[in-house]
Amino acid sequence: MRLIVHDLADHEYDASLSGFSGETDEVIGETGSIRPCVGCFGCWVRTPGTCVIKDSYMHMGERLAACDEFVLISRNVYGGYSPFVSNVLNRALSYILPYFVIQNGKTHHQQRYKRQFKFTVHFYGEGITETERQTAQALIRANAMNLDVSEYSVSFHNTLHGLTEVHR
Repeated sequence: MRLIVHDLADHEYDASLSGFSGETDEVIGETGSIRPCVGCFGCWVRTPGTCVIKDSYMHMGERLAACDEFVLISRNVYGGYSPFVSNVLNRALSYILPYFVIQNGKTHHQQRYKRQFKFTVHFYGEGITETERQTAQALIRANAMNLDVSEYSVSFHNTLHGLTEVHR
């Protein structure tokens, strides 16, 4: 199953990403309000694996652990994610544990789940600069390492039309 998080409006999603399947993909779009992560670490200590904020995003860590591929589709915001996509990713903090390990000389969190998934990120927007591309690539590389993914990729699209390749 692919877990797809996107910030596209309904009409943009329908036109650009019609190839996703509701039977094999879980799609999370900016359809309702998402409360931001408050940094309380309750998902680590009070309710391990589950966010303490009671809304439809409280099980993001579990949803991430259940997927074979995690796809993010985001407007490029200075080489980073849009506020909505960033917020969903923050709410998935429960995917990892609060304990640390050293990997390649760097400190990272231990993994809560013993499985890996593919991580695919698509940024869209006109005029993405080379500096923004480099920033985004560094961000995705760091996210991939922290999530302990099996493989990752990042793509840049000038238009929403370019996103049609996502589902192929």
